[in-house]
Amino acid sequence: MTEAITIDSTVAEIPAQPANEHADEHWDLVIQPKRHLLDINFKELWDYRDLLYMFVHRDIVTVYKQTILGPIWFFVQPIMTTVIYLFVFGTIAKISTDGIPGILFYLSGIVMWNYFAESFNRTSSTFVGNAGIFGKVYFPRLIVPLSLVASGLIKFLIQFTLFLAAFVYYLNTTDVIHPNAWLLATPYLILLMAGLGLGFGIIFSSLTTKYRDLTFLIQFGVQLAMYATPIIYPMSILGPRARAILWWNPIAHLIETMKYGFLGAGDVSVAGLAYATLFTVIVLGAGIVIFNRTEQSFMDTV
Repeated sequence: MTEAITIDSTVAEIPAQPANEHADEHWDLVIQPKRHLLDINFKELWDYRDLLYMFVHRDIVTVYKQTILGPIWFFVQPIMTTVIYLFVFGTIAKISTDGIPGILFYLSGIVMWNYFAESFNRTSSTFVGNAGIFGKVYFPRLIVPLSLVASGLIKFLIQFTLFLAAFVYYLNTTDVIHPNAWLLATPYLILLMAGLGLGFGIIFSSLTTKYRDLTFLIQFGVQLAMYATPIIYPMSILGPRARAILWWNPIAHLIETMKYGFLGAGDVSVAGLAYATLFTVIVLGAGIVIFNRTEQSFMDTV
């Protein structure tokens, strides 16, 4: 005899969820598509300031971590370059320095130029050199070139103290240098130099994702551009035609203004500084546009 078993099943009602249930939720990170190419999320960059600091610390510490001299290399590089310039351009070529001591004249240009050159060279490999990181984790891509410019600024300030030491020495022992109020414009000149290095760097970084040949031309081009900048020679020895051509080099105005402010020798042009400012804004704006456009699809080409 088979006994029938009846299972009494009940169905629980699931209450309807209110439409605004998620309205009060707060997310740590919201990823949204860029609305336009000039869109820069400054709040997001600020939120990742710890990552920026980590990159800067890595650039400063690890580069010379296993070297004998360590951070002393920050001073050795401009000193050795100045000695070479003194021998080649001062002793052999006998190029005028407008009566300024050679060490002071060359240091004033070398320190500024090194900051631009390093910022340009290092940021120009942002995409190619960090493709592995960019493909695995999300963070604002501009953090990387900004960290390179920031670490370069620290190196610049260290080397700038070397120039200031030489400046104070010759100021107290000679009467050939005449500082003036234009030296107060130095922070602005450094800001423009950083903007130019960053702007050109991210432009070429975006282009090298498709055209790798540019990586071989960048360092050569930077070295060539140095001779089109009044670093090893003063503007006063150039003819009117050469001076007119050199006027279009924005870095020339920055170098000459710094030399005039600290040394009293050089050409200061308000129109030239205005041109350098406008040039920097255009280059930096174009760099951000190209950088934002490239970061959306560069993993397909790198």
